[in-house]
Amino acid sequence: MSDRFYLYDESVETNIRYVSFMGNNQRFDLAIIQTDRFFGKQIVLDIQSNRFAIIGTDDLEEPGYVEYAFKLTEEDATELRSFLSEVI
Repeated sequence: MSDRFYLYDESVETNIRYVSFMGNNQRFDLAIIQTDRFFGKQIVLDIQSNRFAIIGTDDLEEPGYVEYAFKLTEEDATELRSFLSEVI
């Protein structure tokens, strides 16, 4: 028997969208995970850079957040933000 203390251990249904598109400077390969967790926000995984963030519309409006979360230049973050604004 394990002495591990779990805060939670649940399985949930998810909807995952895989999408790839070319920006002006780089390719984006994303997995966008929708679940009933995270207060309506979605998990966005950038498969190429191995980075992810939990993102909602409020995060997209936050100056510098996409740049910080995905370590992108302002130009590349603008392209990603534009796409995510359409799907989140």
